[in-house]
Amino acid sequence: MSKELQEKNANSFRQANGLSLTEPIRIKSILQSNQILTVYRKLSSGFSGMAIRTGTPGSYKRFILINSDHSIGKQHFTICHELYHLFFQENFVYSTSAAGKFDPKGDKEEYNADLFASRLLLPTAGIQKLIPDHEMPKNRITLKTILSIENYFSSSRSALLYRLKELGHIDTSFYNQYSTRIIHGALSYGYQTDLYNSGNDNLVIGDYGIIARDLFDGGKISESHYFTLLEDIGINIQELEDNGCRPEE
Repeated sequence: MSKELQEKNANSFRQANGLSLTEPIRIKSILQSNQILTVYRKLSSGFSGMAIRTGTPGSYKRFILINSDHSIGKQHFTICHELYHLFFQENFVYSTSAAGKFDPKGDKEEYNADLFASRLLLPTAGIQKLIPDHEMPKNRITLKTILSIENYFSSSRSALLYRLKELGHIDTSFYNQYSTRIIHGALSYGYQTDLYNSGNDNLVIGDYGIIARDLFDGGKISESHYFTLLEDIGINIQELEDNGCRPEE
């Protein structure tokens, strides 16, 4: 029941954001359009992300923290995982996540968030559209097709292999076979490796900087406080001043 429900939720989220059931998600655009303040920071390896929701229905404020030390593909899965908490979990306020465990015996909402994320990032119809007919039988799918699908949807290898196994296209042996030497395989087919490496450190998506500037311009915070807020999101104050961007009091 959980899998069917999360498939329905993922499809509903896609529809609400103007996306079909076969096209990839532009993660940063989704965060921007849904006004989700998102901060990327290097965190411990076992910590993939965190979500916070405050306010009341109709005026929620949403925040996501993402581990920039994880690969870009893993970051995308974690963001989709956090979207479940922010938009579908009842009475949600706060959670820290180790996304991608898919543990049905663990925390119920973490499991639901993983199921939702896998379906939102890698929709069933979208995956099957990219698999050639002669590769549809179990364990016939090639590395060439796997690379094509994961790069089209900007997904991690582990998230894609989980979906392929769940859909009956591969078994555990095949899953294990293609879980290694991922970057080597990508390079051998001419793909860039950004998806498989860490990145986005100190990136901030949202209106944090705009709010900080409005507070300073409105005389509600001092210049030093304003600079502290900018430093908190990774802005180099010296570089800002060197470029003549110091605000006028």
